[in-house]
Amino acid sequence: MKISIAKTILENILIHSQAFLEKKDTSQITSHIFLQTHAGKLIVQATDHEIGLKVETDQLETLSPGSITANGKKLLDIVRILKDDLVLLENIGEMLHISQAQSSFKLPTFNANDFPEFPSAESKPKINLDSAKLISSLKKITPAIDNNNPKFELNGALIDITANKISIVSTDTRRLALVEIENNSTEELSLIIPKKAIIEIQKLFFNAIEIYYDNTHLIIKSEQYTFFTKLINGKFPDYTRIIPKETAYNLSLPKAMMIDAIKQITTISNDLKITFENGLITFESLSEDNIEAKTQMAFDTPFTEPFVLAINSRYILDFLSQISTTDFNIGLNESNLPFVVSSEDFKTIVMPIVI
Repeated sequence: MKISIAKTILENILIHSQAFLEKKDTSQITSHIFLQTHAGKLIVQATDHEIGLKVETDQLETLSPGSITANGKKLLDIVRILKDDLVLLENIGEMLHISQAQSSFKLPTFNANDFPEFPSAESKPKINLDSAKLISSLKKITPAIDNNNPKFELNGALIDITANKISIVSTDTRRLALVEIENNSTEELSLIIPKKAIIEIQKLFFNAIEIYYDNTHLIIKSEQYTFFTKLINGKFPDYTRIIPKETAYNLSLPKAMMIDAIKQITTISNDLKITFENGLITFESLSEDNIEAKTQMAFDTPFTEPFVLAINSRYILDFLSQISTTDFNIGLNESNLPFVVSSEDFKTIVMPIVI
């Protein structure tokens, strides 16, 4: 293989590939990217077996067709220090030669035929879901996905498709985030997508996409990218049981004022106590260090007696950072029962701190 390609194009492809590489063990072929020329295009693939990315570009000159692998991180390090000009890539023997003007580098390669095959979207069922809505929904629920939970299914998000709606759900056991999208299809399906894959999907896709699946993989295709992830094999908790069927007290609160008040308290403590009274909301720190923070907000509430709610501020701030409306709703029952914050199609159910 011998190609000439602009440094900026090659560098952009390599940057996107980094999250898909095996970085701890460079003896593995999955620490390499796979480069191949085909029908006037350069195809670049990277995978750690769990997730994978294929990038295609026709913005190059193919001097000799072929395929090769090279360490993805080292290749990016080399390309980054080159000038914004054409870069020549050529495999000679078992080495990849990278050159530009008077500069030249060599990287060892693996047998390109040993590079892992990507799952194919051919003959797989297709999910009809608006790409912009999918990305927006995943962004909203990402903060509530757990990390390293022994229940593997909680380390991902659920896409639950029923006849009349699509629910996108995540939980870290202290809160549950849920986006509901109207759906007119007849298909019913539940998939659990790993957190790492969800984060990468948000970086890669903005325009029209096609989504395919089987029992093992989810595949997303756009004009430039083909992405796959292994699905989490498990049973997601019955999230519908966690959502309160009704709430005794319902308030519409101003987003900006709430963020300002909560952030004042978080200078002292991430845990805070909110007291709702008739015409007043009081925010106080919950700290064991004998340090106090307190602020108040004049606001009409339906309470005739003080209603105290103790919360982890991060759960509320994560929710508020993802909504575009100026106000949001909060639904309350009792101080020690889960409460609901919601805006449009997005809601989060939060377990309060028991004090």
